[in-house]
Amino acid sequence: MKRRSIYQILPSICLAIFLLGCAEPEQAEDPKSQSIINQKTDEIGEFKTDGNDKQADMQVKSNAGPLSAVGGAYGFAVGEISKQAVQRAVQFFQAEHGRFPKDHAEFMEKIIKANSIKLPVLPGKRRYQYDVENHELVIVEAE
Repeated sequence: MKRRSIYQILPSICLAIFLLGCAEPEQAEDPKSQSIINQKTDEIGEFKTDGNDKQADMQVKSNAGPLSAVGGAYGFAVGEISKQAVQRAVQFFQAEHGRFPKDHAEFMEKIIKANSIKLPVLPGKRRYQYDVENHELVIVEAE
């Protein structure tokens, strides 16, 4: 069996994400089995470097099967787009006020709520957190 590189299957992954994103989500009886596609959240925790929070590895593994590659590509894409959107809002705040948000509460109030930012729900146990020290959105693997 001939191995294909990620660049050869990337068009298929993008098509699958597009098709999955356009489908109307089915209402499942069990809330745990509902799709995360088109789901949004504004829940962003505070990242603590001294805590148990570990940044998630969002890279698609080279040995991933077709379905896990699609899911991994989706998770990577929404994670990167979300981080860039929040980073842009943080940069605007810094330009306007001459400083970064002083704490998580100010970040949530002046950036997330003030700009009505809603981020895509991440797959698995991954969650958004704001790193106050480095002024950036990070994605952590919840335990």
